Formats: sequence, structure tokens, C-alpha cells
Amino acid sequence: MRVTEHSSRIAVLLPCYNEEAAIAATVAGFRAALPDATVYVYDNNSTDRTIEVARAAGAVVRSERIQGKGAVVRRMFADIDADVYVMADGDATYDAEAAPALVARLFDEQLDMVVGQRVSEAVLAYRRGHRFGNAMLTGMLARLFGRSFTDILSGYRVFSRRFVKSFPSLSAGFEIETEISVHALELRMPVAEVTTRYFARPEGSASKLSTYGDGFRIARTIATLYRIERPLWFFGAIGLVLALTALILAIPLVITYANTGLVPRFPTAILATGLVILASLCLFSGLILDTVVRGRREVRRLAYLAYPAPGRV
Repeated sequence: MRVTEHSSRIAVLLPCYNEEAAIAATVAGFRAALPDATVYVYDNNSTDRTIEVARAAGAVVRSERIQGKGAVVRRMFADIDADVYVMADGDATYDAEAAPALVARLFDEQLDMVVGQRVSEAVLAYRRGHRFGNAMLTGMLARLFGRSFTDILSGYRVFSRRFVKSFPSLSAGFEIETEISVHALELRMPVAEVTTRYFARPEGSASKLSTYGDGFRIARTIATLYRIERPLWFFGAIGLVLALTALILAIPLVITYANTGLVPRFPTAILATGLVILASLCLFSGLILDTVVRGRREVRRLAYLAYPAPGRV
């Protein structure tokens, strides 16, 4: 590793909820892999001995009372001051030995995020429903935003300081990884993915991720972010559907009027007219919101550029 990497402050961030069985091994793994880093464990209202075990393992333990991984990540990013941030889960499923390579990739290519793409040989480590949901959501993100990551739900990521301090975290739960991915895509940040091993949870540790409940929330988050970040396309599509519906309803009326000079179905005519008005309102709303979004994106870009790239003074 280069001199600039040795002189940089590295923080390992581990959000935790009831991980008494796994947190000690997780902390020990990252302390061994990154001996110069400070390991932070952020407890999220655990009811077991997570705090005591993490502190005994040598981590700096802090707490976040608002429930949800998104709330914990928001607190970690706001509180911790470092040059490089390594984020992982506290369940001992991510390969701590890969952390130096992820950090080196960030420095060598001056990236803002490196995602640990999960690869597991253990069937129990990565449930089939989670695999299918991850692939579906990844494809959805690629279709909506034009590009994506191979593993958008990976919780193993390395960030630059300028990524963390320009990220307006709004998510509450496990959809935080999706929001992080969209933030990188929208600001066109230099990012990369590195294949990392993914392990089964140790005995006594249970997953807090609901395949269907959290999957639905993540899909809803993607749709919401698309509405926020692509308002012209979002409202334009709605306007197009309304306009086509109005056209289908109006064609028989036009034919009847051309043949007889009469408009016998006034309710249908009024409905078609109303749909055209709504379609026009959707289009103009999209145009106005698109201007607002461009201005907000410029502000985020300026906040991002206020910090130097990794490895630069």
C-alpha cells in the first residue's frame, strides 16, 4: 500500500442489531485486516449482549436509537470523520481479509466507492429468494437509470470522504444500499466492484432481512428515487398514458361527428377532454420538476467536489 494510504484515516463502520454471536469475530477480523483503522460498532437497540461483546473485542461502540439500518448509516456518516470508510455488516458474513484490497483499489484508481460483490459457495449463506430478489432489483435499477451494479444490495462497501459527506441519506431500513447506489449513479462518480467471499452466518445469528417485506420496500424506493431523479420521464410517461387513453376515447366521437355533425356522448367527450388536460399538467409538472432536480443535483455535485479525491491532498 502507498504512503498516502498509510497516512489516511480509515474507519470501519459496523451497524449492528442483536449480533452477540457474530460481532466479536467481525471486529477481530477487521482489526486484523486493517490494523491502523478504527473499528466502530453502532448498536441499534439490541436486546442481547452485542454492546458488551463488541466493546470487549476492541471496537468503539456507539448507539443509534432510531430503528432501521438507514438511520444507523445516516448517523455513522454524520458522526465519523475519516478519509476512507469501510462499511460492512456485523454478522461475520463479509470477508474482512478483502478489506485491504478494496481500500487499495479505491486509492489506486481514485474512486469514490468500491462495492464488495458477494460470491458464496455455501447455499445457506445467500438464500434463493434473496438471490432472485437481488437480480430482479438490479435489473430494475439498470432499466430505470441506464446503468447499475452487479450486486446493488451488498452491504460491503468502501467509500471516499467526499462520497460520505455529500450523501443525503433519507432511507430508513435495508433500502439504504439502493439509495447509495443511486447517489453514485446520479452524480456519475467513479466506482468499481470487487468480487469478495460471502459466508454463512455463525450459529446463533439470524438474518433481519425479510425477503418479501424488504424486497417490496427496496422496489418502492427505486420507484420513488426514479420519480425524484427523473421527473420528466416519470410524469411524462403518465401524461402519455393519459393522452393515449383520451385519443382512444375520442376516435369514435370524431368519426360520429364527421358523419352526422353531432356529439351524442357528452360524458365521453368531457372525460377525453379532462384526460388531455391532465396529460398536459403532467408534462408541465415534469418539465418544472426536472429544472428543480437539475439545480439540486448541481448543489450535490458542488458539495461532492468540496472534498479532494482519495490520495490527493
